Amino acid sequence: MSTTTRSPSAAERVYEHVKAGILDGTLTQGLLLTEGDIAEDVGVSRTPVREALLRLEVEGLMALYPKKGALVIPVTADEAKDVVEARSVIEIWAAGKVWPSRHELADALATHLEEMKEARENEDVSAFTLADRTFHEEIVAAAGNAILTKQYRSLRERQLCITATVMRISGPRMRRAVQDHAGLVETLRHGTRAQFVAQTREHLEVARRQAGMAL
Repeated sequence: MSTTTRSPSAAERVYEHVKAGILDGTLTQGLLLTEGDIAEDVGVSRTPVREALLRLEVEGLMALYPKKGALVIPVTADEAKDVVEARSVIEIWAAGKVWPSRHELADALATHLEEMKEARENEDVSAFTLADRTFHEEIVAAAGNAILTKQYRSLRERQLCITATVMRISGPRMRRAVQDHAGLVETLRHGTRAQFVAQTREHLEVARRQAGMAL
């Protein structure tokens, strides 16, 4: 039986285009976009643009102003602090919850670790960032709380908005991230639950310091 892959709708293409620009810093915080500019960039009419912008507004990435445009919402210092704290709470909680399924989780994480290594060798920052995000999301999802998993994904996206304007991943940062993630996989296979939680906490602290976020 043949399967047909559904092509993304015009609104979906606009949503992905604008969101990617926000998350990688191409669309800078405080930038005001018009429906016409976005429609021209993506090659669609204004109707799917409005639909996509409403979706981004719900996600807290943009603010819409009738007859003016859509603003990429700037991240305040207080929000940055709150995002980092909330992410840490969820990840440390998840690290303690996933221990019963550690062997299956280790296999899944090993795949993302290899993706990180490959992206690092190719100096592909976007692929490296995606693999890093997916690695951590895998741990949170394995903890089995769908509501916290959804909230965590939103927090990670907001953190990308925070870091996109102040840093790009460097060679040393990539190396440290790969080392830390390899250590987490190794602990899942051969360590203890307490060690895994402690390593998760330390990894988050290192990531926070590298991003210049003081708690």
